[in-house]
Amino acid sequence: MQRTFIKLLTGLGLAACAALAHAQYPTKPISMVVSFPPGGTSDSMARIIAKNLSDGIGQPVIVENKPGAEGQIAAMDVMKAAPDGYRIGFVTSGNLSALPAMRNTPPYDPATDFTAIADIGRYAFFLFTHPKVPAKTFKEFIEYAKANPDTLSYGTGNATGVLAFAQLKSMFGIDLLHVPYKGEPPATTDLVSGRVDAMIGTGAGLPYAKDGRLRTLVTLLPTRSPLAPDVPVLKEIGMGELPVIIWAGIVGPKGMPKDVVDRLNQVINASLAKPDVRSQIEQLGFAVTPSKPDVFAAMIKEQVGAYESLVNSIGMKK
Repeated sequence: MQRTFIKLLTGLGLAACAALAHAQYPTKPISMVVSFPPGGTSDSMARIIAKNLSDGIGQPVIVENKPGAEGQIAAMDVMKAAPDGYRIGFVTSGNLSALPAMRNTPPYDPATDFTAIADIGRYAFFLFTHPKVPAKTFKEFIEYAKANPDTLSYGTGNATGVLAFAQLKSMFGIDLLHVPYKGEPPATTDLVSGRVDAMIGTGAGLPYAKDGRLRTLVTLLPTRSPLAPDVPVLKEIGMGELPVIIWAGIVGPKGMPKDVVDRLNQVINASLAKPDVRSQIEQLGFAVTPSKPDVFAAMIKEQVGAYESLVNSIGMKK
C-alpha cells in the first residue's frame, strides 16, 4: 500500500512539473527549420515570422535553413523532433501537400505526422521566362514549345513548381527539359543568366522582370497580384484556376501540448495583425490568412486530397 501511494505521489509530481513547464513555455530558444536556402522569398517570410515570434514570446527564434529533396529534409527533421515546442518548421504546400502526393510511398502523412500551429498565407506564383525565349505572351510560349519540343528548359526549386509545370505539359501537350534545383534562389540566378529558359516561382523574380532581365507571362492566382497588376491570371488565358492552394504555415511534430500550440498560434496571429508586419509579408507576394490551429489542420488535411487528385490526373506519381 505504501509503495503504491509513493508511486501515486511521484506520478502526480511529474505531472505537475510537466504542467508547470508548459505554463512557463518557452524557457529557452526555439529553432525554426526552413526548407529553403537563405535569401529567397520563403526564407525572407520565415525570418519575418521568426523575428516577430521572438519579440512576442520572449525567447530567440533561430532560423535553420535545410534545403533539398523538394523540402523533404526539413519536414522530416521537424517530424522527428521532440514535441515540446522548441523545434518547429516553416512549411509550404510544396513539402506538405505536393511532395507526399507525388510519391508512391510518401515519407510522411501531412495530416497525422505533424501538429498544425499557424496558417501564414497564400503564395503568388508566376511563370517567368528569359528574354531570349521568342515569346512575349503565354500563348506564344505554348506555341513555341509545341513547335520546338525538348528545346526549352525550366528550373524548379520546390515541389510546387514541379507540379505546376507538369500540369502545363499535360494540359498543352508540350515537351520541356526539367532542371531541378535545391531552392528558388539558385534557379532564379540561372534563369536570369539564361542557363534555363523558364521557371514558375514567387514574386522574388519580379524585380528582374521590371528591369527587363526576365518576362512575366502569367500568375497562378485567382485574381491579379498587386505586385504585378499587368500580368494576367490563368482564367484570363483560358486555363481555369489551379485546383489546389499554394500555402505557407508553421507546424511542429505530432503530439505537441495544446497549450504550447495555442501560445505559438496566438503570438503569430497577433504579429500578422500588425499593419507593418502584414505590409512586409504582402510585399513578398503573400496574402495573409491567419487562423486557429484546428482550422489550419483541416486545411492541410483537405489539401492532401486535392493535391493527390491533381497528381493522379496528370500522372505525376513517382
